[in-house]
Amino acid sequence: MNTSTRRILLAIAGVVLLVCLCAFGAGVFGTGYFLTNRSIPEPIQATVVVVATQPPESKPSRTPQEIQPIDPTSEATMVQNTPSEPALEDTSTPIGSELSPEIALQMDSIQEQVLALRGLPSSGPVDRALLTKEQLRQHVIENFLEEYSEEEAQVDATVLAAFGLLEPGFKLHNFYLDLYSEQIAGYYDDETEDMYVVQGEGFLGPERLTYAHEYTHALQDQNYDIENGLGYSESACEGESERCAAIQSLLEGDASSLELEWFTNHGTEQDMRDIQEFYNNFQSPVYDSAPAFLREDFIFPYISGQAFVDYLKARDGWKAVDLAYQDLPESTEQILHPERYPGEKPITVDIPELSSALGTGWREIDRDSIGEWYTFLILAHGNDPQARLDSTQAKEASDGWGGNTYAVYQNEQTGEVAMVFATQWDSEEDAAEFSSAFSEHTTARFGEPAENQPDRISWQDSNSYTELHVDGTKTFWLLGPNAEIVQALWENLN
Repeated sequence: MNTSTRRILLAIAGVVLLVCLCAFGAGVFGTGYFLTNRSIPEPIQATVVVVATQPPESKPSRTPQEIQPIDPTSEATMVQNTPSEPALEDTSTPIGSELSPEIALQMDSIQEQVLALRGLPSSGPVDRALLTKEQLRQHVIENFLEEYSEEEAQVDATVLAAFGLLEPGFKLHNFYLDLYSEQIAGYYDDETEDMYVVQGEGFLGPERLTYAHEYTHALQDQNYDIENGLGYSESACEGESERCAAIQSLLEGDASSLELEWFTNHGTEQDMRDIQEFYNNFQSPVYDSAPAFLREDFIFPYISGQAFVDYLKARDGWKAVDLAYQDLPESTEQILHPERYPGEKPITVDIPELSSALGTGWREIDRDSIGEWYTFLILAHGNDPQARLDSTQAKEASDGWGGNTYAVYQNEQTGEVAMVFATQWDSEEDAAEFSSAFSEHTTARFGEPAENQPDRISWQDSNSYTELHVDGTKTFWLLGPNAEIVQALWENLN
């Protein structure tokens, strides 16, 4: 996706706690887990995820006084469960001091527990606050969507529709606003170094779990510098969405795995009851109505990221995870197949500038790389239910990804869209397997092929013309409003 799309998708994936916390509850209470046992059933390890960090947008730093926490004297903020550890000295910054003393002490206790479990040192305190739902929505408008215009969202929706992931004309900007307001449970802003937890009925089990996760992000930032050290920022992620998706998966997998350790070692029976109640009562109409691929993409950094981190931990504990920050994963292929990290690097695939070959009025609106994960989403979770392949088939067809690049063009006068999607596969067998699966998917989407040759298949409907070319270990997906535009793209690719 382009910079705006991937930034928003990364951020959305980073604040999807509420739906994922329900998965946590389902795993905990569906498998007979008992706090006295302290053993973690496998389903929990596969589904425990919480809120996240996101590439920072350009916005002025704010002083602690400008961050408005809830009224610490209100009844809703009073603690309704007791920490399992002795109260520690209150080391909070000015924002923390505005919290109720009971909540501040709980936060301090959780911080000490996370420090001991994760083994990363803290370089200093973090500004923190609780937010009401009303304050949250305002933060969404001011902090997440302030530089994401309706026009940018429209371009992003156009690109996603070309891939078959969204219906044409989808109102992406409004959807993001509603989803953020429904789903955010807390976040750490690595630009301003502020940490927020969204208040429910108080600082109970869900909030405590969230805080453990978010404080891990603060430690990541203090030790590795998320924006400058890891290259995870809006500007650094421009045209690098695949690399940034891999980094986000490391960040979220780290925090999700630690959060589970925290709950195992320090979660109370009251925490368990609180999460059970949350799970029983939670509703998510916006998330439930989200396009299929977005629902999957929201939780990818947590589920697959945690599996990646747990694979590293099985080798050499948290030390192996710390080393990954010195040699960052570069693709979602490495996240999905951690045994291929760090050796199997993505291959650069070049696409020349093609807008001039298309004639008057055409301009390139997006150019980037998407990895194995998005290739899978296109095949298995597109907008058209009839064109979705079985997940197993789509996974097998996406495996063997080596690298790719896409470029999307739009005619400013007519609104017509054209696209080139070039992929390098590990072998000719991998390219052929993808070609077969893509043909099945695209036939369901556009109808029976107009032409079917060993190295080229084409489809045409009333609105578009599509071709798939297979050239050894490479495949080329071309789409346009008619055969002439697609032919111009193909001729200028070679």
